[in-house]
Amino acid sequence: MYRIATVEDKIRVPPEKLGTDVKKAIKSAIADQFEGVVNSRLGVILSLISIDKVGEGKIVPNDPGVYYDCEFKLMTFKPEIHEIVYGKVIDNTEFGSFIRMGPMDGLIHISQLMDDFVSFDNKNSLFLGRESKRTLKEGDLVRARVISISLKRGENKIGLTMRQPGLGGLAWIIEDKKRKKTGGPKSEAAAGKAEKGKKLKQKLKQKQNKKSDN
Repeated sequence: MYRIATVEDKIRVPPEKLGTDVKKAIKSAIADQFEGVVNSRLGVILSLISIDKVGEGKIVPNDPGVYYDCEFKLMTFKPEIHEIVYGKVIDNTEFGSFIRMGPMDGLIHISQLMDDFVSFDNKNSLFLGRESKRTLKEGDLVRARVISISLKRGENKIGLTMRQPGLGGLAWIIEDKKRKKTGGPKSEAAAGKAEKGKKLKQKLKQKQNKKSDN
């Protein structure tokens, strides 16, 4: 996810930055040109780490700037397909939950939130699982998996899922671990199904008892 990328490029130092220390001027020019930019290959460029090589400055006709062949290192952030990510719910909408993970946001579609029928409570801005009774609200911490990535200038889309074992709200994962230790159902959904099955058995038994009495 976080990586250090080595880049070789021509860096233009504008005329207003000339006359100062060359390396400082190049550093400022690289920051202006690269930091905060989204690149389809590198991801989001966060910051300059170091300038390793600087060639001789060159000028071109009708341009007051000076161009330097440079080699430098950048800190970048780019999620990969199938990667596990941790994040925070920053917004819930009727179609899904937006997750902040580092410097980027991802979307978990409502169909990918949990292995349950999910409804959206617009008034309280939260999702609710019908069988599991689990909720997902703004501010919750989650663990998800990346299932789709589209990085374009001005339009970044990262799709996530929590419908796999070991994923979901961190509070859910902690609950599952506690149940596993105590020998209870592995999840609230399983607990709900177990309780439903128990009630169904009781009803069938009551019906059988009534028939035998008659």
